Amino acid sequence: MSAKLLFVMTGASYWTLKDGTRHATGYWAEEFAAPYKAFTDAGHRVTVATPGGVIPTVDMMSLRPDMAGGAETAVELEGIIRSAEEMRRPIQLSDARLEDYDAVYFPGGHGPMEDLWQDPDAGRLLTTALASGKPLAIVCHAPASMLSTRIHGVSPFAGYRVTAFTNDEENAVGLASRARWLLEDELKALGVDFVRGEMWKPYTVVDRNLYTGQNPASAGALASELLKAL
Repeated sequence: MSAKLLFVMTGASYWTLKDGTRHATGYWAEEFAAPYKAFTDAGHRVTVATPGGVIPTVDMMSLRPDMAGGAETAVELEGIIRSAEEMRRPIQLSDARLEDYDAVYFPGGHGPMEDLWQDPDAGRLLTTALASGKPLAIVCHAPASMLSTRIHGVSPFAGYRVTAFTNDEENAVGLASRARWLLEDELKALGVDFVRGEMWKPYTVVDRNLYTGQNPASAGALASELLKAL
């Protein structure tokens, strides 16, 4: 049975730091490529949605061999991204209708810290997806999009067990002190039950129909969890 998955991706190519400088970013290669390959190999269909329907930008850092886990993996990731036709014709996030899909997945990278965290279409889709009972998976920096679900400061994600990119990991990449805000802090303020594993190690959390992963290494593990639910 083939399922239809909606990949909601950042349209941002930079992240504005607190001093106003732009840090080049986008989506993190592994967080798109590993789940995309897992889902399409299993016969499922993927649609990509971005704010305004812009073609997503890959964070070039994520294709560096030292960041990707070796030269071979970097080449493999690049090949998957290049072969993904869906990437070149994304739909507009405002046109995405939950009823057309069986599950929703948000890959990370620093891009969502620039756009999805305050995108009303992302907020509406997330709120509908959470209430629908359909599997909703969000990894690394993409849980920033949960901040867009607040209405008068209240989010439907409050009380859910969630993991995401930690302050320690942000610190380790040298960006914590330069960020306008930190994801872990904001999620805790949102009222989620924030949990975490070891830095850089795969760590996933499932609470009802919500699936979250801590970091890039968690994307593949998250896809495996999601495949079981499909």
